[in-house]
Amino acid sequence: MIGVEISKMLRSRRTWSTILLIDALPTLVAVLLALTDLGPRPGTGPAFLSAVLTDGTLFPLAALAIVLPLFLPIAVAITAGEAIAGEAQQGTLRYLLVRPVGRTRLLVAKLVSVLCFVVVTILVVAVTAYVVGTLLLGQADASAGGVTSVSGSQLSTQELTLRTLLALGYAMLCMTGVAAIGLFLSTVAESPLGAALGTLAVLIASTLLLTLDAAQSLQPYLPTRYWLSFVDLFRDPILWRDVERGVLLQLVYVAVFLGAAWANFMTKDVTD
Repeated sequence: MIGVEISKMLRSRRTWSTILLIDALPTLVAVLLALTDLGPRPGTGPAFLSAVLTDGTLFPLAALAIVLPLFLPIAVAITAGEAIAGEAQQGTLRYLLVRPVGRTRLLVAKLVSVLCFVVVTILVVAVTAYVVGTLLLGQADASAGGVTSVSGSQLSTQELTLRTLLALGYAMLCMTGVAAIGLFLSTVAESPLGAALGTLAVLIASTLLLTLDAAQSLQPYLPTRYWLSFVDLFRDPILWRDVERGVLLQLVYVAVFLGAAWANFMTKDVTD
């Protein structure tokens, strides 16, 4: 069942069209940074952007910062929202459950398929950004001792690789939280569009509340609060506080919404 769902996802033209569209934006940004003077000069402006402009090997992090707040969550919300509600709308959910396939097994297969989409998308964005970044923005001088961190110190190739892998894993966990919300709403809504819009409504509300002083007491618990904290992994020393809080918060969201999705789906009356 899991293999069938993953194969279906990977063979879908819509999957790869979505990934290519997400991948195109950071690629376009890299081209603009290389061909124009839109970015600040090295040593000026935000430390993160300055570090990226002096070393293209850091551009995968900029690519994550570009797609993580909006475009990637939209894609994940649509994919997760379609998991159960899409089958119900097409009239295939009932036939899937008639076969000797337990509801828990089907839900797990759908979840794994969505997570596979998340992993593939983030890896494609990161690899493309690395290639484009090094070609267009250049690489740090090896004689200088390594890559310059956001804090201005030098990182070895091994340190950069490890921190990049941690950042990618952190981004995947954040999107797993989105997938959990979407999967839950997919077991509740009558249509995949409704589930996707509901997920996006939660994320938009979270983003808006982060800008309001009146919601300060709620902000540490909002799902989007620590999404961009992966940048702290490229400081020297690493600032772990927000990263750790982000990991814990996403794990709570994943546990709560996956548990709610399972509880609702196990008791859902499937008639279509």
